[in-house]
Amino acid sequence: MKASKIAYKPVGLALGAVSGMLAGAVFKQAWKAIGHDEDAPDATDEDRAWPEILLAATLQGAIFAGVKAAVDRTGAVATHRLTGTWPG
Repeated sequence: MKASKIAYKPVGLALGAVSGMLAGAVFKQAWKAIGHDEDAPDATDEDRAWPEILLAATLQGAIFAGVKAAVDRTGAVATHRLTGTWPG
C-alpha cells in the first residue's frame, strides 16, 4: 500500500464522520420540506404505511450517498492539491 493511501486513512475517516452528520441534517430538512412529520419513520414504525417508510429510506439513502461522494471527492481533490498525489 502506498504511503499516500496510509496517510489519507485518518483524513478519510474524519471526512466520513463529517459527511454523516451533514447528510443527517440535510435529510431532516428535506423530510420536513416535503411536508412530512418532524421525524422520519423507522422500518418498524407500526403507525406508518409502507409507501412512507420506503420513501423515507430511499430519500435518506440518496442523500447520504450524494453527500458522502461530494465530501470524499472534495477531500481527495484537496489532498491532491496539497501533496501532489491522488489519495485513491
